[in-house]
Amino acid sequence: MQKPLIFLILLSLFSCQNNKQEADTILLNGNIYTVDEAMPTAQALAIKDGLILQVGTTEEIEKLKGEKTEVIDLKGQFTMPGFIEGHGHFSGMGYSLIDLNFLKSKNWDEIVQAVGEAAKKAKPGEWIVGRGWHQEKWDEALEQHVQGYPYHDHLSEVSPNNPVVLRHASGHALIANKVAMDAAGISKETPDPSGGHIVRSPSGEAIGVFEERAMSAITKVHEEYLATLSPEAQFERWQQGIELAQEECLRQGVTSFQDAGANFETIEDFKKMAEAGKLRLRLWAMLRRSSEELTGHLDGFPIIDAGNRHFTCRAIKTELDGALGSYGAWLLAPYNDKPGFEGQHTTTIEEMKAIAKLAFDKKMQLCVHTIGDRANRELLNLMEEITKSGGKPLNDLRWRSEHAQHIDPQDIPRFAKLGVIAAMQGIHCTSDAPFVVKRLGEERSRTGAYPWQSLLKAGAIVTNGTDVPVEDVSPIECFYASVTRKRHQSSNTGLELFPEQKMTRAQAIHSSPAANAYAAFEEEWKGNAHARQGGGHRGLSNDLLNCTDEEILKTKVVMTMVGGKVQ
Repeated sequence: MQKPLIFLILLSLFSCQNNKQEADTILLNGNIYTVDEAMPTAQALAIKDGLILQVGTTEEIEKLKGEKTEVIDLKGQFTMPGFIEGHGHFSGMGYSLIDLNFLKSKNWDEIVQAVGEAAKKAKPGEWIVGRGWHQEKWDEALEQHVQGYPYHDHLSEVSPNNPVVLRHASGHALIANKVAMDAAGISKETPDPSGGHIVRSPSGEAIGVFEERAMSAITKVHEEYLATLSPEAQFERWQQGIELAQEECLRQGVTSFQDAGANFETIEDFKKMAEAGKLRLRLWAMLRRSSEELTGHLDGFPIIDAGNRHFTCRAIKTELDGALGSYGAWLLAPYNDKPGFEGQHTTTIEEMKAIAKLAFDKKMQLCVHTIGDRANRELLNLMEEITKSGGKPLNDLRWRSEHAQHIDPQDIPRFAKLGVIAAMQGIHCTSDAPFVVKRLGEERSRTGAYPWQSLLKAGAIVTNGTDVPVEDVSPIECFYASVTRKRHQSSNTGLELFPEQKMTRAQAIHSSPAANAYAAFEEEWKGNAHARQGGGHRGLSNDLLNCTDEEILKTKVVMTMVGGKVQ
C-alpha cells in the first residue's frame, strides 16, 4: 500500500500566463482540486521562479518542460492548495516547544510529576513554565478542587525552591505554586481585579488558579524575573522558539501563518527576519497593544509584503472576553454550571472603539477576540454603528471576529450583512465538546455553539485555524474536526457535537486556504491552485473530498515547498 502523501507548495502571484516559458518545476498526473469554481479540477501545474505558471492537463503542462525542469510525477495523488493557519500565536507556539507542554497530559498527577522532574534540574529561584493543561479533559477526578480546578498544594510540594506558572490550554487562566504566589504578594485579602478572578477555596484562600486579568499579578513577577536575564539571552530564546515553530509548521504542512497578536518589538523582529530571508514560511500578523500605546506610534504601518512577500502586518488585535473553558467567555445569560455569572468582560467597549478608530484611520483591519454570545453581539453592534455612520462598507474593511464560537441565533445573519469575517477554529469545537453543554445548556449549545453551517448558509465568510499553542498546529486534525464534529483522539471519537453544523468537505477545504487568504487581503496570490494565483498545494494519498473519516487522520506530510523550494 502506498504511503500517505502530501505535497505543499507556497507560491506567489504570476502577473500573466505565458505558455512559451519553460517551467522550473512541473507536477504531472495528479488529481488537482483547485478550490476555484471557474476550473475546479486539473491534472498538472507548472512553476517558474516560485510562481504558478500554468494549471491544466498533463499534456498541456508537459509542453513547458525544458532541459533543466524538475518533474514530479504525482501518480494520481489528490492535490490541493496548501495549509494556511488562520489564527495562531507564532511566538507562543515557539515557547510551547521549549517549555513544558501539557496538551496531551491525561491528568493532574502527570503534570505535577513533570514539574517535579523539572524542579530537580532547575537552579533555585529559576522559574518553571508550562502550558496546555485543561481540567475538563483529565481522565481522573481530583480529590480536592474548585469547579474542577486543582489546588496548588501538590504542585508546591514538588517545587519548594522554584516559582511555577502553568498556563491553561486556552491561555485565559493559569495555576501558580506557593513560591510564585508569595513573590506576587497574593494573600487572602488580595482583591479580584476588574475583568479577572482569583479562584478561592470555601475559606477564601487562593487555590493557585487565576483567571483572565487576574493572571497579571503572576505574569508581572515572572516578567520581572525575565528582565534580569540579558537582552541577548532573551532574544536567543525567542529565536530558538521561532526556529522550532517554523520546523513544526513545515513538518505539518503549514506554509502560511496568521499570527494573532504581537507587540511592536516582535513585529519589527519578524520584519527583519523576512528581509534577511530567515522566514521559511509566509507570516501575516496582527499588532496587539492598547489604544494608548498605539496612538502616535503607527507610522510605517501597515507593513505589506516585506521580504519578498514573507511578512505582512496590516491588522490590529484586541479582545472583549476570555475563553469558555475558564468561564471567561462573555455571555448574554449566566453559565449553566455557574449560576449568576455571565463571564469576564476583559476590555471596555470604549477601549475597543478607540482601537477600532485607530485601525480605521490607518486602513488596517480590526480583529477582536470574541468567544461568548454577548461579546460577539457587542462587536457586531460596533460594526453596525460604523457602517451607519457613513464609513466604508465593512465588506471592504474585512474586519474579523476572532473565534466567533458562541453566537445568539438572531446575530448569525448579521455577520454576512455587515461583512464581518468569522475567524473560527474547527478543532476548538471538538476539543471543547466535553464541557460545552455543561457550560451553556442544551438549547444554547445546539443553536449557537460553533454554528459553522448556519453562518455559511447566511452567506458569512468562515475561516479556519488551530489557535496554536492552544491546540496542536495539525491542519489534518482540524480538518477532521471540521467535517465530523468529533474529537480525533481514539478514545473519544464517538463524542460528536451537534453534527448538523459540520462543514462539507468542500467547505472545510475552502475555509483554510481560500477563506484565510481572503481574510488577509491575499486572495490575489494565495488560496487556490490557478495560474495568476498562488498559495500552496498538497498531494495526498486520500481524496479529502471522498475518503472515509478514518482515512483523514492517517494522512502524512512528506514534502513541503515554499516559493517553489523544498524545505
